[in-house]
Amino acid sequence: MHMARKEPDPPHELDPLKGGLKHNPFAALRGKVEVSASTAAQAPAQVPVGVPKAASKPAPAATADSTPSTPGPRITVRIERTGRGGKTVTIAEGPGLAGRKLEPLAREIARGMGTGARVESSAIVVQGDQRERLVSWLVAHGFGGAVAGN
Repeated sequence: MHMARKEPDPPHELDPLKGGLKHNPFAALRGKVEVSASTAAQAPAQVPVGVPKAASKPAPAATADSTPSTPGPRITVRIERTGRGGKTVTIAEGPGLAGRKLEPLAREIARGMGTGARVESSAIVVQGDQRERLVSWLVAHGFGGAVAGN
């Protein structure tokens, strides 16, 4: 017995009976954009997934007479487990955070690092052992005096 081969179903987004698009909203733009070799060379390069933004930017060119920037007030980044039910947290504290609004900074750290962050007294608490990542994030965002502790 020979069975006939069934035609594959069209993709869901192209099938109007299954609630897909009825038309392509970008069809009118198809012929309007030309990409030449010189334009493609000027386009920004794609950043690979998983590479932090700070690592993808080229380093500024150093001149012979430029002085190294002095680090700002110290921010100590350490881990702690005590009193947290065995969970590890990373704590950033020190004079480098004094006088700053810590709630917006904690939200920005949480978004930028993809982890939970909150403020406790005058320190920022990040979930997990994130010492190296938090130090590099702080340095990339202008906190020059960030150092990793224990």
